[in-house]
Amino acid sequence: MDFEVTYTEEQQRFRAEVRAWFEANVPPGITREPASTAESHENYQMRRELGRKLGAKGWLFPTGPKQYGGGGLDVDHAIILEEEADRFDLSLPPFYDSGATMGAPTIAVWGTEEQKETFLKPIYRGDVRVWQLLSEPSAGSDLAGVKMRAIRQGDEYVLNGQKIFIGSANGTDWMWTLAVTNPDGERHQNLSWFMVDANLPGITVQPMELLGSGGGGGEHGHKNTIFFEDVRVPAICLVGGENNGWKVASTHLELEHGGGGHVGRNRLWEGLLSYCQKNYRDGQPLTSHQDVRDLLADIYIRGEVGRLFGLRNFWLTYARQPKSYEGPQASLYHKYAGLWMTTAILEAVGPAALTTDSRWGSDEGFLEGQQRNGIVAVHPGGTADIQKVEMARRIGIGRTIRQAAGKVA
Repeated sequence: MDFEVTYTEEQQRFRAEVRAWFEANVPPGITREPASTAESHENYQMRRELGRKLGAKGWLFPTGPKQYGGGGLDVDHAIILEEEADRFDLSLPPFYDSGATMGAPTIAVWGTEEQKETFLKPIYRGDVRVWQLLSEPSAGSDLAGVKMRAIRQGDEYVLNGQKIFIGSANGTDWMWTLAVTNPDGERHQNLSWFMVDANLPGITVQPMELLGSGGGGGEHGHKNTIFFEDVRVPAICLVGGENNGWKVASTHLELEHGGGGHVGRNRLWEGLLSYCQKNYRDGQPLTSHQDVRDLLADIYIRGEVGRLFGLRNFWLTYARQPKSYEGPQASLYHKYAGLWMTTAILEAVGPAALTTDSRWGSDEGFLEGQQRNGIVAVHPGGTADIQKVEMARRIGIGRTIRQAAGKVA
């Protein structure tokens, strides 16, 4: 059975247009991991400029409403754009932009017309980058347990609190965050979402020293603690209504928990196969050994299943098809498959999978990165146990009424 998307002649002509545009506009070396903080900043600026060019064509957020600067494209054309970006090892947007990729669709569902005009247009054009600020010292997967407060004073809200494990390197323009607007209110009924200008007085961004964050200053692995001290935010920045934040979160979390899907190659497999073809054991390529071949087949199968889950969910979401458990199912699968692969790859490759030394390890250390990330990824974006609970609720286990998937515009 062929699970791949098929395309019409018109769509293939669009692919040729997109491919030619990427070939003409993607700067050389944009996907190379920066070796220093200065290189990281330069690379980030290249990615932002590419984002603005994509935004001008409506390709940065291709399914976003056209009246706000999105592409207004159907899901098939959006898949083509994602696939062609992936050929250059890029995604859309081509820079870390979590608060936009999840915040913008949330605003499209829950925001007022004025908020859509104010927030969506700069995001879709690539004029701003947005971080999501959710986790706190005492709240992570238990998102309803956030403590940061936003107390209304006249036409403003005053924010005080702390967020951790936030963003990346090179700063942000806006911050998409959740705070308590009724300290005495009932749990889940006391929260609100805000889009906050990152340059407001009282905001302090402090880099976190984390194991495995690397010394090159790159975007990946770099996280921050962010402090809010009497930050005054205009009331228009509250999205979805005061104390309605948990309902608004249903859209954000639908995307974060895998419901938005993704499009792309099985890059880990491609790199692993190449490594095993070029490196030897007992005078023979690793791929000539039956035990390695068996492991590679299993790794390929699990990677392809994950890729197809992502493609399915992308299509379901942006083709506006009904969904239920598919988002948390994909998220749970990716977490467990990634964890399994850390053992399988180590068994296939040996200790070389644990080093970034080019004499023994993989080029650019991608195998060593997988050994860390496969373990770490079990937690963020909702733990594995959270995904199980979400799946159970959506298929009707333990409840008389099945929980609906979050609405995505």
